[in-house]
Formats: sequence, structure tokens, C-alpha cells
Amino acid sequence: MAGADPAKNGSSPLLAAAGRSNLVLRIVSSAVLAPLAIAAAYFGGVTFLAFWFAASLIVLWEWDTLVCAHDKNPVLIIGAVALVGSALLLAFDRAGTALTLIALSVFGIATLASRIRRIWCALGIVYAGALLLAPVLLRNDAAWGFAAIMFLFVVVWATDIGAYFTGGAIGGPKLMPLVSPGKTWSGAFGGTAAGVIGGVLVAQYAGATNLAVIGLLALILAIVSQIGDLFESWIKRRYNAKDSGTLLPGHGGLMDRLDGFLTAVIVAALIGLVRGGFDAPARGLMVW
Repeated sequence: MAGADPAKNGSSPLLAAAGRSNLVLRIVSSAVLAPLAIAAAYFGGVTFLAFWFAASLIVLWEWDTLVCAHDKNPVLIIGAVALVGSALLLAFDRAGTALTLIALSVFGIATLASRIRRIWCALGIVYAGALLLAPVLLRNDAAWGFAAIMFLFVVVWATDIGAYFTGGAIGGPKLMPLVSPGKTWSGAFGGTAAGVIGGVLVAQYAGATNLAVIGLLALILAIVSQIGDLFESWIKRRYNAKDSGTLLPGHGGLMDRLDGFLTAVIVAALIGLVRGGFDAPARGLMVW
């Protein structure tokens, strides 16, 4: 979480203890989830598709539970069917058709949901569908897919970790106190710097050559990941929720853990598709 200030120094022994306990839970959850994500990325193919399909279903459930109230069940059914169909299409390299199916499901959900929740419920399948489509599109690039996913992982994770510890150590002015009171400008800058450094190191190890452009790309993705974090915080505040769920101790729901990655991978996939097309989006992202 970008710029999180886990416990104000000296404010309260109870708050400090709670902050330490939460940090331990975050570390344990990350120690389980991160290796699974890396292993899925390494094996690619059906394994990677299944990992992100499961993640997208969970995120859809969390979003609809948070946002859709009594409209949840019909909206969730339409969204889940769309995700299942999209995953099957991706398995047969029909990414364009999968994207079309997600787009059509938006209209189906908008029709079923009540007027007051129509836009927000429809955004759930966009959110979950992007989480399925964008990583799989990048990873399917045989030459650069694994490198692109690891580049994204490191940029987002380093940004998150750097922001957490920099914000906690330095403190200072709040980034957006009405949206996420714990995040600070010092954490945002520290996290961005960590994301850029981590991304450049991974890209260099993977064989990328134009490190100046890679550094600029990592900078953009680090900023975008923090915007995604703030967006999800705003959604939770709008619906009076502390977390999106309870799946991950110390993090809340899976949506809480993937908020920054989701926005970063969408931007990365769009850049890759513009430069490399559906055949080589990861090359489009990593080779300049």
C-alpha cells in the first residue's frame, strides 16, 4: 500500500503493537502468495492462465460483494460466466474474442443491475476481466513473456514495499488524507524510487538494452500502481469498508493485494499491444 504509515511514532503502545502484528501478517501472506505467482509465471501456459482465472473470479466476487448489494447474485453469475468463457477462449489463443466477450458482459450486467448501481456493478467485470486478460496476453509472448511479468511484479512489489517503509520511517505530509489517511508523500516518492530501481535491475538481467526507456517505463508503472492503490481505497471508503475481503491476513481481500498490480498490468499490456500487437506484446513492452 503506497506510502502507508503503519503506526505514528510514540502515538500509542497499542497502535504500535497492532502495526507490528499487521506487518507480520502482511509478510506471511506475501511469503505464500508471491512464490505462487512467480511459479505460475515461470511455468506459463495453462498454469498461468488458471492462476489468473482464479484470481479474477475472487476479485469479481469481492467487488460485487462490496458494490452491488442486492444486485450481487445475478451480476456475479453473468460476470463469472464471462470470465469462464474468456479463460477458455484464451486457452485457444482467442484473445480478441475473449475481450469482446468481456465487453458484451458489461452490457448484460448493466441491464440486470438496478439503475443506482448499474455503472459500479458493470465496472466489476471490467476490473476482473482486465486482471485475467492483461497478464495472460503478456505472458503468452514466448520470447519475452516471463521477463515482462517479472518486470511488472518487481516494479509493483518494490513500489509497495518501498512506500510502506519509507512512509513509516519519514512520515510527513499526507498524500490523499480523505482517501487513504496513512499514505504520505515521502512514501510515494520512496516507493516510486524503489520501483524504478527494481524494474531496471530485472530488465537488465533479462537482457533489455535501452535501460533509460525501461527506467522511464518503470517510473510510469510505479506511479500508475499507486494510483490503482488509491482508487481501490476510494472505492472502499465510498462503500464504508475497511478491506475488500478477509482472504489474506494482513492485507484484507485479494483485491487489496492486487489493486496496484492491476492498473500497472493494464497500462503495460496496452503499451505492449500498441508496439508489439497480439503476437508479441511483451516484446513491445520490453524491447526499445
